[in-house]
Amino acid sequence: MTAQPETVWDLDEVRDQLAKRAEENDRTGAFPWESIQVVHEAGLLRAGIGSAYGGPGLSSAEAVRLFLALGAGDPSVALLTAMTVFQHQLQATAPWWPEETYRKVVADSWGRPVLLNAVRAEPMWGAPARGGLPATTVSKVEGGWILNGRKGFATGSEGLAYHLVWATTSTDPDDDPLLAHAVVPGDTPGIEVIRTWDHLGLRATSTHDVVYTDVFVPEENFRGVPLSQQGRDVSGSAVLGLAALYVGVARAAQAWFVKFANERVPTSLGRPIATTERIQSVAGEIEVQLIQAEEVLFGLAARVDAHDPVATQRLLSAKLIATRSAVTAVQTAVAALGNPALTRHNPLQRHLRDVLCSRVHPPQDDAALLIAGRASLKTP
Repeated sequence: MTAQPETVWDLDEVRDQLAKRAEENDRTGAFPWESIQVVHEAGLLRAGIGSAYGGPGLSSAEAVRLFLALGAGDPSVALLTAMTVFQHQLQATAPWWPEETYRKVVADSWGRPVLLNAVRAEPMWGAPARGGLPATTVSKVEGGWILNGRKGFATGSEGLAYHLVWATTSTDPDDDPLLAHAVVPGDTPGIEVIRTWDHLGLRATSTHDVVYTDVFVPEENFRGVPLSQQGRDVSGSAVLGLAALYVGVARAAQAWFVKFANERVPTSLGRPIATTERIQSVAGEIEVQLIQAEEVLFGLAARVDAHDPVATQRLLSAKLIATRSAVTAVQTAVAALGNPALTRHNPLQRHLRDVLCSRVHPPQDDAALLIAGRASLKTP
């Protein structure tokens, strides 16, 4: 496939366009179609498409830069973008889609937003990263498979062009069942979105439940791998990019704090509060936290891109470090301003709600600490 000319990324412009709609998207919780169109027109939904398919590809360092900007603009849109970009990147590094289907996805992506996501979690199962088998099953029929099940926390549900549904041929682990993502076009009969997402943060991500009832999946769209042979590959770009998204939220909170501090002139003071040592110290704490986060992300991204095996082992720890710093930065700004920071019309409370979502976004802190702790306790 011949590469088509890609739009040059103007991330500052995209960030600013997304920021204009971020408050409304958060308030309504509606699917952010207009903002997704902005990202599409900037070429960012195609960022992860590999060179073999005519795309630009995406390094770990580029992923950090990209999602810092999108997270600062609108983290809900950033997350929807990330889910699509990282699916393209996975195909570029470890192809698994039916070839003809994926080439259609790429071709369509030039003309319209084509959103993808791996739909894995289930209401009664929880996070797949914690282990276990899904209750969502595929059953063999002539010419393909029949898919049944209910998924929870399906980010992008209402806008997905393709659902990549994690399913199994049996819920009994003793059967050594086949597991894989079933590739299901979003307009396939039998898909029902249940609007369950009414969240504290990332409200416009359409992370609803999805019910799949007797959904037909063509033979080639489910290529199961036995449970005993399942692996857990960790994408450096995905882990670092998602962490960068939340650091972007904190940068947006910092920008609002700086503007407020320079414009706020109490009558008792007679000058902007930015001139006081108290606020200067707070601003310093925020900046130091964000420097720490960005240096960890960009530094580790460069090492991942250089194929440093040690860097890959530190990805989960990097996510924890960066998101803890992002949360601390926003909480510091909120604590310094008090009640005004928590009023509904103030963007700072929205940034706080959004950045707190980093704590439950896999890998969660306890999992990252457990893995790091076990590794550090091994005999040298």
